[in-house]
Amino acid sequence: MEMGANVKTVAEYCDPGFSPQLQELLTEALDKLQKTSIRGYTVASVLLITETFIQGLSNLAERLIELTESDALLFGHYYDKRRSDKPYAQGRLTVIGRTKIEGTNLSQLFEVYGGGGHAQAASLMLRNVEPQAQLEQLLQEFIVQIPHPLTARDLMSSPVRTIRPETTIEQAQRVLFRYGHSGLSVVDENDVLVGIISRRDLDLALHHGFSHAPVKGYMTRRLKTITPDTLLPEIESIMVTYDVGRLPVVKEDKLLGIVTRTDLLRQIHQDREGKRDENGHKIDAISCLLPSIRNRLSPPIWKLLQFAAQEAEKRGWHLYIVGGAVRDLLLSETEDILLLQDIDLVVDGFHRSADVGAGVELASTLQETFPNARLSVHGEFQTAALLWHKDPQLGSLWVDIATSRTEFYPYPAANPEVEASSIRQDLYRRDFTINALAVRLTPPREGELLDFFGGMLDLRSRKIRVLHANSFIEDPTRIYRAVRFAVRLKFEIEPQTEVYINYAIESGIYEKLRIENHIAPALTTRLKSELKYILQANYWKPALKLLADLDALHCLHSKLVLDDILWWQIRYVSRWLNYLDPDNKLEHWLIRLEVIISQLDITEGSKVALNLQLPKDSFERLKLLPKIELEVNQKLGQCDKLSQIVQVLRPYKLPNLILVAVRSSSEIRRTIWQYLTKWSNINAPLNGNDLKSMGYQPGPQYKIILDQLLSATLDGKINNKKEAEKLVKKMMNN
Repeated sequence: MEMGANVKTVAEYCDPGFSPQLQELLTEALDKLQKTSIRGYTVASVLLITETFIQGLSNLAERLIELTESDALLFGHYYDKRRSDKPYAQGRLTVIGRTKIEGTNLSQLFEVYGGGGHAQAASLMLRNVEPQAQLEQLLQEFIVQIPHPLTARDLMSSPVRTIRPETTIEQAQRVLFRYGHSGLSVVDENDVLVGIISRRDLDLALHHGFSHAPVKGYMTRRLKTITPDTLLPEIESIMVTYDVGRLPVVKEDKLLGIVTRTDLLRQIHQDREGKRDENGHKIDAISCLLPSIRNRLSPPIWKLLQFAAQEAEKRGWHLYIVGGAVRDLLLSETEDILLLQDIDLVVDGFHRSADVGAGVELASTLQETFPNARLSVHGEFQTAALLWHKDPQLGSLWVDIATSRTEFYPYPAANPEVEASSIRQDLYRRDFTINALAVRLTPPREGELLDFFGGMLDLRSRKIRVLHANSFIEDPTRIYRAVRFAVRLKFEIEPQTEVYINYAIESGIYEKLRIENHIAPALTTRLKSELKYILQANYWKPALKLLADLDALHCLHSKLVLDDILWWQIRYVSRWLNYLDPDNKLEHWLIRLEVIISQLDITEGSKVALNLQLPKDSFERLKLLPKIELEVNQKLGQCDKLSQIVQVLRPYKLPNLILVAVRSSSEIRRTIWQYLTKWSNINAPLNGNDLKSMGYQPGPQYKIILDQLLSATLDGKINNKKEAEKLVKKMMNN
C-alpha cells in the first residue's frame, strides 16, 4: 500500500484461488442463500455450519455478493466442536458483512457487538449465541439502516407551470422568461396533460416567424410520464433511454409535478459523489442533522419543533427549518446550547394538495398547544409568525412559518409577485448560498440537509456567494445583507458576487427608480431594516466602511459618499451618544443615519428620509437642521455671558444639538459640549416651593423670577440661597 497499490483495482483483477473446501462451501452457500428486496435494494443472508474453523471466508463473501448481484450480504459461519451437551456452549459465530448501499454502515452496526471494519465491509465474532437467531437480528438491524429510496414525489417541483394548447408561441416564451423554466406543460380545459413544449421548440417557432401560432402545433404529444412513487433509478433509466429532459408526475390523470434532468443530476451527484472542497477533497455528507439539532437546542425549543413536525406529518406535509438557523447551527464550533431567537420554518405540501394557507394552519395549531405565543398573519401569501416574549421556557422567540413559494420581480426594486411552489423553488428564491440551506424535520429522511447551491462549501471557505446574477438589480437590500453577513460572520464577499454588486450600483438603476418614485414601499421598509441592523450592531464601523467601499450608499442617493469628513462626523456623534445617552433612549443607529443623510441638501435629504419612512421626529430634525444650525451659530457668536449661551441652547433637544455640534466649528462644538455636560445641569438656588414659603403667590411671575435667578447663578452674581432670597425680594419690590 505504501508503494501505491490500489485495493479496489487488485480486487477487480485478482482471482484468489478457492480451495476444494471453499468451493464446496460456495456451492452450499448459493443453495441456502436467502434474498429479500428492501426499498428497491437486494439484501442477501446465509448461515453455514461446520465443525471446524475455515480460512478464507472473507473471499467467499466477496464472491457470493458478486455472483448473486446483491446490494448487501450478511454471511454467517458457525462452527462447534460439540464437546458440550449444552447447545452453543462452545460454538463460535463469525459474521462477515458487505454492502454497496449508500447510507448504511456495517462498522457502526457491528461495533455494538465488539466487531469492526469500515462502512462497506466489517466482521464480528460471537460466542455462546444461537447462530440463526443472531444472524436474523443483525439482518433486521441492518435493514433499519437502509435509507428510504427517493421517489418522484421527493424530486419533483410543484405546482407545475402550465399553459393551454391555444396559448401563442410569444405568450409561452414570456412565461418561460418570467419563471426561468426550460419547458412548459400543456393541459386541456380539464387540466389533463396533453403535451410539453421546450424552450428549443419555442425558439425554433419564433425563428421561423410563428410568434402568433398556438403551441399545440409545436408541442410534443408522445409523452413519457411517471407516478409520484416512481423510484429514482427508474426515473434515471427513462430519461437516458428516451432522451427526455423533463418527466411529468401524473396520478389519476392529474398533473402533480415535474422532475427535470437538473433535479436528477443534482440528486445523483449529491448521493454518489458527495461534496468536494475547493482543493477537490471529498467532504463527508451530513446525512442526518437531527441529533445535532436536538443536542444544540434548548429542550423547550426542540419540543416545539418536534410538535410542529408531527402536526405537519399528520397532514401529509413536509416541514423544513431553513435559512439562518441552519447556517448558524453548522457554523457553530462549540457544543453549547445554541441561543436561537429567530427560526424560519417552511411547509412544503403542494404534492399533497395543501393550499397557500398551510403555514397559517400549522401556526394556528401550534398556538393552541402553546397559548403564550402571539400569532400574527401578514402578507398576501399568508405568512404566519409566532412570537414569545420573555416566556419562562422559550424566552424571547420569533418563529416564522410560511408555505414554500417562488417569486418574480416584474421590474427592479419592485415588490415580488409570489406564488406557491416546492421547497426547491423556495430555496432558489433566497439571496445567498449560505442562507439557502434547509433541514427536513419530517419523515422519511428526517434530518436530511438540503443544499442545492453549494452552501456547505461556502460555509467552509467562509464566502458570501449570491444565487443569481440579477439578484442585486431585483433587490438592493441584498447588497446590505451581503455586507452585514460578511462582517458579522467574518466572511469574504466572493469576487463574482462583488462584480454583480458593482454592476448593479454602476447601472444607475436605483437612482432612476428613486427619481421616478418606482421603489416599492415594502422594499424601502426592508432597506431601512437592513440599515438598522447594520448601524445598531457592534460591528457597524467595518460594515459601514465596506458599504462605502462598494459605493452601496448610492442605493440611498447617488450623491452620498462616505468621505473623511462624514466618516469623522459619524464616529464623533457615536462617542457623544455613548456618553450622553448610555441607555440608548435616542436610538443611536437612527442618529448615525441622520448624520449620513444630512450631507444632502434639505430637499434631497427630506426625500431620502421620506422614502425610508423614518419616524416623524427624525424627519423633522433633518428638515429643520439647516435652520437650527444657522440660528445656533449666529446667536452663540453674539453671546458674552454664560447665561446668554444657556438661553440660546436651552430650547433645543439633545439630538438636535448633537447634529448641530458635529457640523459646526470646534469652538461651537466645545460650547455645546460644555452646555450638555455641565451648564445644563446647573440650577437656581431656589425653586417654586421656596418662593411660596417666602409668601409669594404662584403665578406667571414665578417663571420670570426663576429664570432671573438661574441667569444670576450662571453669571456668578449669586452663589447661595441667602443671596438668592435677597435678589428675589429686590425683584419683587421693583
